[in-house]
Amino acid sequence: MSPSPSHVSRRHFLAGTAAVSALLATAGPQATAAARGRTDKPFLELLTKAADARVAEVLDGLDTVLDQLNNLGQARPAARSLRLLTSVHVWADARHHHDGALIAPMTRLVDALAAAQFDDGLYDQGAVHSPPDTAFSIVDLGMLYGLLAADGHTTTEGVRATLKKILLKAGEGLSTGGVHTPNHRWKVCAALARINSFWPDARYTRRIDAWLAEGIDQYDSGQYSERSATYAPIVTNPSLLTLARLTERPRLYENVRRNLEATVHLLEPDGEVETVHSRRQDQKTVKHVSEYWLQFRALALREKDGRFAAVAAAVQRRGADQTFDETPLGDFLAEVLDHPEVAAPLPKATGEPGEFTFHDKDCGLVRIAKGNTRTTLFGGTDFPDVHAISSGLSTNPTFFKWRKGAAILDSLRLSPQFFSLGHFRAEDVARTADGWRLWAEVRAGYHLPLPPQHRRSDGRYPLTDDGRFWSAMDFPHRPKEWRTLRTEVRIAEADGGWNLDVEVGESEVPLALELCFRSGGRLTGVVPVSGQRDTYQLVEGYGTYTAGDDVITFGPGNGSGPRQPAVVDPGERYSWMGGELTPAGQRVLITGRAPLRYRLTLR
Repeated sequence: MSPSPSHVSRRHFLAGTAAVSALLATAGPQATAAARGRTDKPFLELLTKAADARVAEVLDGLDTVLDQLNNLGQARPAARSLRLLTSVHVWADARHHHDGALIAPMTRLVDALAAAQFDDGLYDQGAVHSPPDTAFSIVDLGMLYGLLAADGHTTTEGVRATLKKILLKAGEGLSTGGVHTPNHRWKVCAALARINSFWPDARYTRRIDAWLAEGIDQYDSGQYSERSATYAPIVTNPSLLTLARLTERPRLYENVRRNLEATVHLLEPDGEVETVHSRRQDQKTVKHVSEYWLQFRALALREKDGRFAAVAAAVQRRGADQTFDETPLGDFLAEVLDHPEVAAPLPKATGEPGEFTFHDKDCGLVRIAKGNTRTTLFGGTDFPDVHAISSGLSTNPTFFKWRKGAAILDSLRLSPQFFSLGHFRAEDVARTADGWRLWAEVRAGYHLPLPPQHRRSDGRYPLTDDGRFWSAMDFPHRPKEWRTLRTEVRIAEADGGWNLDVEVGESEVPLALELCFRSGGRLTGVVPVSGQRDTYQLVEGYGTYTAGDDVITFGPGNGSGPRQPAVVDPGERYSWMGGELTPAGQRVLITGRAPLRYRLTLR
């Protein structure tokens, strides 16, 4: 007979406390050589040095963090600050180990967190009495409660007592409250698992079971439904790993493994992660592999996976000389102390994938690696299916990206001026005999008179959607006279670069190809576009973009003139609200007029 969830969780707390204590025992001058040999000393030294260096920053910013908590309900920065101070307090190799000067700020933080908590156990954090936002803080507070309990130092008894009150109070709201987004479910589960590991309660385990019974929102390709390089490494993967450990659900390791396998193919040589396919806000920002670091490390050790070990080793090798997103380098120490297994020496790295073609059919994404180049093709936006621009949808119109060493083409887009419907957004991407194909068909209607049975003598028709605007015209019941625009892009490798054959028709409209290069390089062969910052036009011949020793040559130009203006039309959905889609960087426009057949070459 299997143990009850409560017994399982309590056993894991005791085992976890023993594991943390064992790791703590490997630190300090009293540690034996054998004990130290069971850990990756350079890894721990890197984190310890970074965590110690963060202490002054945290203490200097303490008043600001407390003001954010007391006045705005921002609990997460306070919980993170307390987590950092706790990690260096319990870790014997830290310069601030059992530093009495930390007790007062730790007490200020935990007392303020207790005072800001509502009667239902929740915090606001930008949303009223928010269970998911509370869960983010509770995961951190549960982690550091376990560290302090394992350390058992008398000076932190008061901090631990207050933490216990906070955690138990939060359990009430988290075991009954709701969420907003898919990843919130797993964060709430992780928070409840933390609390349950200390004080088992059937209400917690029932709620965890109910959320998990919905199934993990993961595609066959390994991406979660949000397709995000923010929420996978910061929320979903860590939450599933916590649940796997604390609730004895080893099958959840498989979800994390599949996500990391997909992520391996999204990594750039400098540690950036491809985000063009995301359904969240990071579809238009740059994210970095550092947030995935401990997940790659944990799975490398668990499964003796040399590929994952290579990624984890690369992050460690870059150390402080890389970009960290939400988690500063020193903040990882607490996670390692909480999960001591990840401090073991990595298995032998077998190397990250060198040359590959990775086609993620679930996301409409293709990634191609060859030598020092990385290519991205994207035909998986949600727009062809839902015809809407909204939070939670993939709508990035970039359909091609290319890195040639340090020379980076961050975005290639196509914008026809067709009824102000906006950019070309491919319906899919498919393999061809010599490369790849992207395509889309959009249409707009002229509305004809309503049939007699739908006419109203008072002229008061319902407000309905035309596809680009709303009006009291009862559009669904009107016959239409359609205008159609078809676009196809065929992409093939050629001479170490790419040929992109663009065909647009049948309607006659002006259009612009927009190439956006990473800021910091040098453009030649182009002319500035008046009134548009960092925007140029390639009128004839070929242009070059140079970054360091690497050069991308692009073209040819396709002329200019009033019938093919150097204008990118984002579409009425954006322009009506004063929004814009201009990517960051140096833009080059190649203009034309449909019907058009044009070959863009990149070398």
